[in-house]
Amino acid sequence: MNRRHLLAGAAAAGLGAVVPVQAAAKRPPNFIVILCDDLGYGDVSVYGPSVIKTPHMERMAREGMVLTDYYAPANLCTPSRAGLLTGRYPIRTGLGYEVIMQQDDRGLPLSEVTIAKALKPAGYVSGLFGKWHLGHLGQYWPPTRHGFDAFFGIPYSHDMKPLSLYEAVAGRERVDSFPVVYPELQQTFHAHAEAFIEAHKDRPFFVEMALSAPHLPEYPHAPYDQTTPAGPYGAVVQELDDIVGRVLDKVRSLGLAEDTMVILTSDNGPWFEGSPGWLRERKGGGAYDGGYRVPFIAWAPGRIPPGGRVSSIASGVDLLPTFLNLAGLPPLQGVTLDGRDITAVLTHGAPSPHEALILFDNETPVGVRTQDWKYIASAYYRGARLPMALLGFEELYDVKGDPSENYSVAATHPEALKMMKARMERAKTEFAPFKHATIPLVFQQMHQAFAHMQD
Repeated sequence: MNRRHLLAGAAAAGLGAVVPVQAAAKRPPNFIVILCDDLGYGDVSVYGPSVIKTPHMERMAREGMVLTDYYAPANLCTPSRAGLLTGRYPIRTGLGYEVIMQQDDRGLPLSEVTIAKALKPAGYVSGLFGKWHLGHLGQYWPPTRHGFDAFFGIPYSHDMKPLSLYEAVAGRERVDSFPVVYPELQQTFHAHAEAFIEAHKDRPFFVEMALSAPHLPEYPHAPYDQTTPAGPYGAVVQELDDIVGRVLDKVRSLGLAEDTMVILTSDNGPWFEGSPGWLRERKGGGAYDGGYRVPFIAWAPGRIPPGGRVSSIASGVDLLPTFLNLAGLPPLQGVTLDGRDITAVLTHGAPSPHEALILFDNETPVGVRTQDWKYIASAYYRGARLPMALLGFEELYDVKGDPSENYSVAATHPEALKMMKARMERAKTEFAPFKHATIPLVFQQMHQAFAHMQD
């Protein structure tokens, strides 16, 4: 057994001393969220032909529910993770702008109610294993200050330096650090998550396994095949697929399959490698689906019927209210949630509880998605964000007939265009008070550097 597996066992044992096991004859379901980093819609063979084979994800889909029209809370990492954990559009949390960089002192406010905090009244124990990226300086660090009972992972993306692994346990001030062995990162995250699950199998738990791949650069782990047409990227996705299979097998071997919901998804679309499938654009690409619309598979034997596939629109902000309902807890009081309870969508393929989802470019609403329509207010062109309507071009898409967003139907559906533009204006009005007055200095410098590189 290698050192990291020993550390995983030690972390689980240490947490057991802080949070005692409370066995119960009947308890709420466990929740495991496998959150990949930059995994594209077209990287998962569940969504259509792919050069990458993902057999374990396919098995998960056969035994569970696939959402075909699920949107990450944002098209970038930090805001997306903030939205998933809080059930709120990231602009409400102050983290709607870009990603947190090494010298950035922003973080998720301690006043925000995360999934980990929200589930505590039902006796849940929570652990986060992998990538945090919601603040690594001052009061925002470590994640145990945000309701998690255990953390083992990295503070931000694995392409950012300096990088170390950190371990924190609730109630203990010390945060331990360990060197990073890049090809072993995903295996290390999985080992710690698995140890946590085993240690707390007798009480309800919430685990976020926040894998830092397939975010570039790739660090393939032997023996995954790098010789396919997808190269090292494909090998990394194969590793993630294998981890998914091992999680499902572990849940079954512990006798927890009937008491556990496992969700596989991604924080946003693919970056410079990976496939958005037939969707337009990529990570960071404004309101187009390639950056926002990502894989989502839910597995819960006995709760979710096998083989389901539904197009009801949903978002990462829906996880918190959904978990609260499944845990038997009332809705949060005094907190404005943008998420909706999608239990019926997952268990019965019901219509979406959302009238519309709002899509942002940083802190600016730039897209509205309803079940039938998609309106986009601006597009990128040569480094500029252009309000296409001011140029005489309206972008309204029939998402059922044209999921690739290639042909605007604004001219032939004037009533739908009017309705969607009205939704956009309401969104701009609602979220305008949350926008930062000025761009943080670190991003001014970054944008200046990019502009200099282009000269």
